Amino acid sequence: MPKLWNETIEAHRRDVRDAVLATTAALVFDRGLRSVTMSQIAEETGIGRATLYKYFPDVDSILHAWHAREIGQHLHQLFEVRDQISDAGRRLEEVLNAFALITYQTRGHHDPELVRLLHRDEHVGHAQHQIRDLIRDLIAEAARGGALRKDVSADELAGYCLHALSAAGSLDSKAATRRLVQVTLAGLRPPS
Repeated sequence: MPKLWNETIEAHRRDVRDAVLATTAALVFDRGLRSVTMSQIAEETGIGRATLYKYFPDVDSILHAWHAREIGQHLHQLFEVRDQISDAGRRLEEVLNAFALITYQTRGHHDPELVRLLHRDEHVGHAQHQIRDLIRDLIAEAARGGALRKDVSADELAGYCLHALSAAGSLDSKAATRRLVQVTLAGLRPPS
């Protein structure tokens, strides 16, 4: 087959897959995890059930693929923020702001059953390690420059940041997330 034809087919498959992921997430958020069927997903997406089954065997597999994509986008966003700023202290602050904002924006999207289903995945643990390593490295760099405390390891401080900023998921405004980041940063500064 000509290259253009192959590219067109691949683009179509990506579009169908993306539509299935988005439709499934919207249906689950609206109706609940166990109320969504493959037939409903196919109908809402505008494809046949047989086509849907060529992409995914069941609703759970669609949700896992959607969640993996979401996590990948969040990681990309954090690394992009890191790479845009040269000052170590400011870079850490902006990455923490981005992490808190992501946590805030995804609050309330998942019922407990959905969280249990999605957070058993291997990609979740891998992403958590990547985020912890990112923050640890930023803390270590800022500490070497004298901006942050050195009496506690960068790894422990990264854990502190992640736990503190997980509270952003229960906040009621973006302004509150920025305040939470400032409080978290205050705990990283050298004791006076």
